[in-house]
Amino acid sequence: MTNNNQNGGLTVGLVQQACTEDSHHNLQRSIDGIRRAADQGARLVLLQELHQHRYFCKHESQAYFALAEPVPGPTTDAFSSIAKAHGVVIVASLFERRASGLYHNTAAVLDSDGSLAGRYRKMHIPDDPGYQEKFYFAPGDLGFTPVDTAVGRIGVLICWDQWYPEAARMMALAGAELLAYPTAIGWDPRDDEAEQQRQLQAWQTIQRAHAVANGMPVLCCNRTGFEADPSGAGNHAQFWGRSFIAGPQGEVLAEAGGDQEQVLVTRLPLKHCESVRQTWPFLRDRRIDAYADLSRRYRD
Repeated sequence: MTNNNQNGGLTVGLVQQACTEDSHHNLQRSIDGIRRAADQGARLVLLQELHQHRYFCKHESQAYFALAEPVPGPTTDAFSSIAKAHGVVIVASLFERRASGLYHNTAAVLDSDGSLAGRYRKMHIPDDPGYQEKFYFAPGDLGFTPVDTAVGRIGVLICWDQWYPEAARMMALAGAELLAYPTAIGWDPRDDEAEQQRQLQAWQTIQRAHAVANGMPVLCCNRTGFEADPSGAGNHAQFWGRSFIAGPQGEVLAEAGGDQEQVLVTRLPLKHCESVRQTWPFLRDRRIDAYADLSRRYRD
């Protein structure tokens, strides 16, 4: 991995924002956040899931397909200019129109020279109250393949993917040097405080565990703010923010607040990752000869 200081570190930034009905405004807020992170030394900037729009998957409506765009397309062109101007790698989550009637939840990776380094299409697609994504997105077909960039090999995964240890491990086995999760997750405001805290702690714990199990940093950028369900069905969401960056032992290096927009910037101790993997050699000791049943849905 190419580092941006002599001590084997990489400065990274997350842009946590609240979204409005104005897509142009949301995009500009993302761009402003990228610039702020770059001004603080970030060479990799991660945006939240579907940052250009309110989270529209609360209910099913054909009208929202009009929000989709090709990749490359207008939004990646805009980020390409920003990436080149500031010398940063950008991970941006988009509603991709691949073909007529075929759409994906896609993360585009713009390299520091403005080129499209690669993309990742969300593999795990939820279909739950308030998260009706199967209506909009086809499952990804690019596999768990990291993207090579000027700052290294990035394992990009998206939101629901973050709950699956298999996805993180597959990225690690393909040589990813860090994991980056654009995310949109929140509480149902009807949940009591105890339930909300259980959900938040579960969300943080599973991703920190990916860092530990694979000996690499994890970046998670979540949205914040209240978003009502326009259908009136009542599946409103209070996105809980709390974007965070964890080191290779699951240690929280930086964490955003829960209810405000924030640009979070910190340095990853990448040189330490090799030492961690030497001390805790999980990849060495895996019993790959005994894991065949993992490819089954369930062992009846």
